[in-house]
Amino acid sequence: MKLIKKFIPYYKPYIGVFLFDLFCASVLSIIDLTFPQFLRILRSTLFLEEPKVILGRLGFIAVALLVMYVVRYLCRYYVTYQGHMMGARMESQMRKELFDRYEAFSFSYYDTHNTGEMMSKLVSDLFDISELAHHGPENIFISVVKIVGSFILLMRINVPMTLCLVTVVILMAIFAITQNKKMRATFADNRRKIAGINSSLQDTLGGIRVVKSFTGEDIEAEKFDKSNLAFLDSKQANYRRMAFFHSGNNFFEGLMFVTVLVAGGFFIAKGQLTGEDLAIYALYINIFINPVNVLVEFTEQLQKGLAGFERFVEVIDTMPEIVDKEGAGELKDVKGVIDYEGVSFAYGDEEAVLKDIDLHVEAGKSVAIVGPSGGGKTTLCSLLPRFYDVTAGSVKIDGTDIRDVTQKSLRSFIGIVQQDVYLFNGTVKENIAYGKLDATMEEIVEAAKNADLLEFIESLPNGFDTQVGERGARLSGGQKQRIAIARVFLKNPPILILDEATSALDNESERYIQESLDKLSVGRTTITIAHRLSTILGADEIIVLDEDGIKERGNHKELIKKGGLYEKYYRMQLGAV
Repeated sequence: MKLIKKFIPYYKPYIGVFLFDLFCASVLSIIDLTFPQFLRILRSTLFLEEPKVILGRLGFIAVALLVMYVVRYLCRYYVTYQGHMMGARMESQMRKELFDRYEAFSFSYYDTHNTGEMMSKLVSDLFDISELAHHGPENIFISVVKIVGSFILLMRINVPMTLCLVTVVILMAIFAITQNKKMRATFADNRRKIAGINSSLQDTLGGIRVVKSFTGEDIEAEKFDKSNLAFLDSKQANYRRMAFFHSGNNFFEGLMFVTVLVAGGFFIAKGQLTGEDLAIYALYINIFINPVNVLVEFTEQLQKGLAGFERFVEVIDTMPEIVDKEGAGELKDVKGVIDYEGVSFAYGDEEAVLKDIDLHVEAGKSVAIVGPSGGGKTTLCSLLPRFYDVTAGSVKIDGTDIRDVTQKSLRSFIGIVQQDVYLFNGTVKENIAYGKLDATMEEIVEAAKNADLLEFIESLPNGFDTQVGERGARLSGGQKQRIAIARVFLKNPPILILDEATSALDNESERYIQESLDKLSVGRTTITIAHRLSTILGADEIIVLDEDGIKERGNHKELIKKGGLYEKYYRMQLGAV
């Protein structure tokens, strides 16, 4: 009931369509109930008249029935088209809510949830919800009208026989209710298992180059087979339960016909029922049984829809860890002064990655962060745009705590170039313009020129309109990195984060990319996470960070003279060259 209460408000924007849909559904039900009664009346009145009288009135009867079925046609069209569109619009609205919630989640959510499973909730689950939204109220309404209407008409024909029939229906309802919960459990398990397939597929296809380079096809096939067979087992349990459910209901349906036949024969023998009335009764039995079957089948649809809606609500009810505080202002006129004051951070219940970090960066200055893997370098930088929130302490820009301003305004002043460049499946122009969606073509060209990318783009078959492929598959690492740099040039932020932006490149590409990064850093407050120390020799300050915090700080010459960790790292890399 809690799920249903949360589901009902989605009908509010479509209340007019919904009510008229139910009205059309009631007209359909009434027309279906009318025909047998119409036939019964004609049998006892007109069809007892002279042939001439019957023939004289047949034309009127035919026109009346034709009008009735034209109305039925129009009602059925509305119910089928507008009813389905109502469900589709509700599905679209829910999908938008789900997508918005996914976008609102911080990095910590994506650290613990699989993309394939999230996509399953976004697509598969919502389809079943859409079908439930349309067919649910309509099926219940039509079925109730038909069952109540046919029950009243059956009672008028023969009360004792109808009461016998009701006894069978009650037994059928008890059976359906007891099986309902068991079916729901299998549908929920189906949802989890299909999400596992999506997860396995997304993992394999996303890393297909790694799979092929390490000849891991057999490993991935084995992983996929495991999730695929788990889904098959789940479906087997589901279909076994469905088979028991439907065959049981078919048994009760047959029992209804047996009841009518035996009871009908008994009452005919007793002179309490005529053969003609039994024939009419049989017509109403079909009308009575059909909505009962619809309700029985609806329970399956209900369980599918509720299982999907439950997973939907699970996400919607999960509050993002990082939200704008009430009354958060806009960050404006940023100069670029950065302060980390007593900052500590831990992922969930894990041990702290950063402990009591104090760091001050003047506007326009460059700071490089070096240290061992796992020392918290990337985490420290991720706190600045609030991809994660500090566990203790505060991060400030120009003296303003970043938690006091909106995330959108904060991130609009920060540009990030990462080691793992993500390009969207589109054109070169679209990927550069992601830094400023309303940029003119002249601005895009200028950004490409600043990133030393213009000559390469002009050599492409379609220039700026060349498709880059999924994740930039058609470009080299250096070319993708240049597009990422052009993107930040176009954004033109006062604060820049360079997260090992050249560590995955060969020496020649690194040299050219580093020149572009140096150009990009001019006049901006720059924080660089460096793997290759040769790229940060000119930094205003170098921070040596490990799991215990800041170990050393100073410029290159000062740290070399100091003879500490930095000097050790530098000599190691120098010896490796």
